[in-house]
Amino acid sequence: MIIETTIIIIYTISLLLIFMYALAQLNLLLNYLASKKKVDNSPKFDFSKPEEIPFVTIQLPVYNEMYVMERLLDNIAKIDYPSDKLEIQVLDDSTDETVESTRAHVEKLAATGLDIKHITRVDRTGFKAGALKEGLKIAKGEFIAIFDSDFLPEPDWLKRTVPYFKDDKIGVVQTRWGHLNRNYSILTKIQAFALDAHFTLEQVGRNSKGHFINFNGTAGLWRKTCIIDAGNWEGDTLTEDLDLSYRAQLKNWKFKYLENVETPAELPIVISAARSQQFRWNKGGAENFRKMLGRVLKSKNISPKTKLHGLLHLLNSTMFLNVLVVAILSIPMLYIKNEYTHLKPYFYVMSFFVVSSIIFFVCYWFMYKNIYGGGFKNFVRYIGMFFIFFSIAMGFSLHNSIAVLEGHWGKKSEFVRTPKFNISSIKDSWKKNKYIKKTISIHVIFEGLLMAYFAFGMYSAFIVGNQGGDFGLFPFHLMLFLGFGFVFVKSITSKV
Repeated sequence: MIIETTIIIIYTISLLLIFMYALAQLNLLLNYLASKKKVDNSPKFDFSKPEEIPFVTIQLPVYNEMYVMERLLDNIAKIDYPSDKLEIQVLDDSTDETVESTRAHVEKLAATGLDIKHITRVDRTGFKAGALKEGLKIAKGEFIAIFDSDFLPEPDWLKRTVPYFKDDKIGVVQTRWGHLNRNYSILTKIQAFALDAHFTLEQVGRNSKGHFINFNGTAGLWRKTCIIDAGNWEGDTLTEDLDLSYRAQLKNWKFKYLENVETPAELPIVISAARSQQFRWNKGGAENFRKMLGRVLKSKNISPKTKLHGLLHLLNSTMFLNVLVVAILSIPMLYIKNEYTHLKPYFYVMSFFVVSSIIFFVCYWFMYKNIYGGGFKNFVRYIGMFFIFFSIAMGFSLHNSIAVLEGHWGKKSEFVRTPKFNISSIKDSWKKNKYIKKTISIHVIFEGLLMAYFAFGMYSAFIVGNQGGDFGLFPFHLMLFLGFGFVFVKSITSKV
């Protein structure tokens, strides 16, 4: 009975943590809905007065971006802002032939009168954080806009974001990510679904109540003095954006999130690229939890509620670990339930935690409705999308849990950038992309084994008990089977 008791305890703790996270999401939903009733009275610069227009530096950190560099540079050159108040830094850490092609393109744009510089380093110390820090040393701008290579801001982007810095307490203005290739495939649809939830429900829900949010690494604008005051960029985590965001807010800088300003970008279209991005984000989140836990708890400048939301925010990625634990233990729990009938009251109580899934369903519906509109047809489409999203998100739980554990254990790893494709121009020839990872991770084998494991879980529903089976967990095991199956098959078949 010791093994069974241990399984029950671990299973229960994991369910409780997931339920706490769901309640936090529900609170963010309520905050989000309440924010819609507020009128934004933020003070803003008057762009009709030249003396009020501040100098801005745009930083473009890039690394081996053969397929998107031309598109990026041509797009940034269209930014509508007074030329005498704007400079562009191309922070190029590339190690391939793109260094020369980028330099040539920059020189061509500079010949038109654009203040644009091509900046390279001898080594990639600090990776992206190091490049940003290096550029900051010579940046002329009072404000620093940052765009990754796959982002395409509209020409009026600066005119819609810079004015909010009229409030000298604002350290960051962050905009919402859009998705150029949202409907390219099931993979891009579920990535867009997850990111939309973050950029509506979470960012607005936290920001509207003064809780900590994060600069998302791109499509945002920093006050230069905020970066310096917070301790500048540091490369000791894989998510330098989250790290600096928390250090700045602990210094009492305010962040402004603009849901109504969309900055389009390209989603990874091949699963190996999505995996590397997910690994970096989730490991970086855990690394920042280690780094920031003590500082957040000890801070005397923030309320207990903001501390709680901050800790849950930093633990976002750790939810994958709880999901994986619940998933793996759910099959032994099925057998325990039917062998130890005296534990039935416990299982009745545990069934209450299906409420967590209902909360997520409700929260994400408001996000979906905000983007696609309401109505019965859209609600039916949403049900299908939610089922697919939840299944595939659980299918990534092993991969992401390994990232989380490495982050909590302090295991260091290299910053692995996400390959970009520019599918609008190269279409189906994306398989020729030279940056795609060519090897299959050992994790993929275990994902295949988990697919088989949850097939056994579905089979178990038919054979346990004395009254024709127990199908309470069958839908859960079906979603896990499909999720791990999708990740496993895609990882095998997408290998080039």
